[in-house]
Parts: sequence; C-alpha cells; structure tokens
Amino acid sequence: MITTDKTAKEIFFEVKKNPERVPFGFGKKAVLVNVDPQKAYTRKDLYKTAYEADPDQLSHVNALSRAFRTLGWPVIWTHVAYLDSAEDAGVWGTRTDTPDSLQNIKYDSDRHAFDDRCEIDRERDVIYTKRMPSAFFETPLQSLLVWHQVDTVIITGGSTSGCIRATAVDSLSRGYRTIVPIECVADKHESYHYANLTDLHLKYADVLPVAEVQSWLKERTKATG
Repeated sequence: MITTDKTAKEIFFEVKKNPERVPFGFGKKAVLVNVDPQKAYTRKDLYKTAYEADPDQLSHVNALSRAFRTLGWPVIWTHVAYLDSAEDAGVWGTRTDTPDSLQNIKYDSDRHAFDDRCEIDRERDVIYTKRMPSAFFETPLQSLLVWHQVDTVIITGGSTSGCIRATAVDSLSRGYRTIVPIECVADKHESYHYANLTDLHLKYADVLPVAEVQSWLKERTKATG
C-alpha cells in the first residue's frame, strides 16, 4: 500500500492532471440524476446532517436541469424517506436512533422535502423516493433509462462518499457512461469528498468541471436544433 502525507484534495487534483487516464466520454443521450437535494442534506442552517462544498451547487444543478429539458432528455430527482416505524430502513437504520438519524427522515417531513432552491418541473421531471444509497436500488430508474434509450448518466447531489458513489458504481455496472460534475456534488468532510472523487475518477466515472458538462449539452442542443 502506498503511503503519503498529501491531502485527499491534493491527490485528487494530481490524478485529474494525469494525461494517461483515458476518459469514458459522453455518449449520444444522457439522463440527469439529482440525488437527494433535500433539506436534511442541504440546509446547514437547519440540520446537522447537511453539508456543502460549492455554495453554487444547486444553481449549477438547476442550470443542468434546464438544459436537459431543452433537449427533451429526462431529469430525475430522488429523496430519502421512511415509514414512521422505520421498518423500511432495514439494517442501514440500526446504528443510531436520534432526531438526526437517517431512519427518522419521515415522509412529508421538512427533512424529506426538497430544498426550496431546487427548480423542479413537477409536470415532467421524475421524482423517486429511495431507501438505500443507490438511486438504482429498487426504484424504476433502470427501466426509465431503457425507455429513453440513454447511454450516459450524469449524477449530482450528495453525499459524494455515499449515495453519489453508490449510484455511480451501479450506473457503470449497468453499462452506462457515467459523469460526475465536480461542483454539483458535496459531502460532510473535504477528505471524504475528494477521496471518493479520486476513486470515482480512477474507476467508475469521469469527474469533470460542470462547465465541461454544460459545454457538451450546448453542443448537443445546437446539433439537434
């Protein structure tokens, strides 16, 4: 095992500079999966469970969502919630039992609600409630992507080390080109965030500046316009 005194952030940007790393690249059609931008994870002023990396994260997510709708491509929003009994949280909900615990995000609670800054088109965007880390796990996401004939999954939200990573691994495992825009994901701690961005970029996804993703979407808009 290699040891180092470098920070996770330093290692990530070193990996990003490696010219020998071959990207998966974009395909022909994408889906945008916005993972859990709900108040429990975005409102640092209200909840201890919330976090932030880029203060403009949700603005970037909204901009990507608008670009996807312009192209007629699917936009997915997920959030987490559990029954009052928490029976559907499974073993994941057994480590703690406090007001801040995962299994105590209840349906229709404030912690379950999407952040008010999220621009959700409720007439056409797809909303899923999930109970485990991956947005693919026991949701209709896979069948939706087959119907829309997408080959690329672009993932935003949080946390980088949890639900983003799990969704990205599941995405690649299903044969999709997987993209994670850097400014659009966040985690509780810088080390977790950058360590997982490094691992994602090396193995499972292309971790790119959001401007690069937006540029590709503009090119696709011109091509289809």
